[in-house]
Amino acid sequence: MATYLHTMYRITDPERSRAFYEALGMELRRDMDIVRNGEREATNYFFGFPGQDEELELTLNHDARTYDNGTGYGHIAIGVDDLAGTLARLKEQGIEPEREPYRVREGGSLLCFVRDPDDYRIEIIEHSGS
Repeated sequence: MATYLHTMYRITDPERSRAFYEALGMELRRDMDIVRNGEREATNYFFGFPGQDEELELTLNHDARTYDNGTGYGHIAIGVDDLAGTLARLKEQGIEPEREPYRVREGGSLLCFVRDPDDYRIEIIEHSGS
């Protein structure tokens, strides 16, 4: 049997990323240095939502490279019970949606997108669909 474990992408500022993902309700579960030939090459930071096993792995490479998000990346999505409340809490921390919440179809879930400190898109979807 196979199980989904995590998604990884690269970051440039672990403190800003941590603040962003904690504002979304995730918790930092652990960090782990990658050491090759006695040198710290990278640090992996693992985040997840309480009560869920799946994780988001954020990787900081210590060589100061910058990254292009590429054309293949779309977004990750998280579900919330109260989109308006979530956006109000995020706004207090300077995180604004790309545009006002909307529905992609009549009767569909209310959703919007925010961007993390490295410009990755995060879709926030209200669970209720009302």
